[in-house]
Amino acid sequence: MDLSFFQSPLAQELRDEGRAEGKAEGEAKALLLVLAGRGIDVSDETRERITNCTDHATLSTWLTRAATATSAAEIFEDE
Repeated sequence: MDLSFFQSPLAQELRDEGRAEGKAEGEAKALLLVLAGRGIDVSDETRERITNCTDHATLSTWLTRAATATSAAEIFEDE
């Protein structure tokens, strides 16, 4: 059985994309958990914005802001 595909650049790219996608999903879940844990209401629109975001820097910024925010809108300030 030829397993060379699994060592190919395409296979590596697919693995990298999968890792990045999984990391973004985890960051989004963490952000929503922080907001829920702090008793901050999250609208469907806000939840969708968070879960659809794939930019790690943005999600990290939002997560940091969520630690002190008093509303979900505060995590999006300056954008």
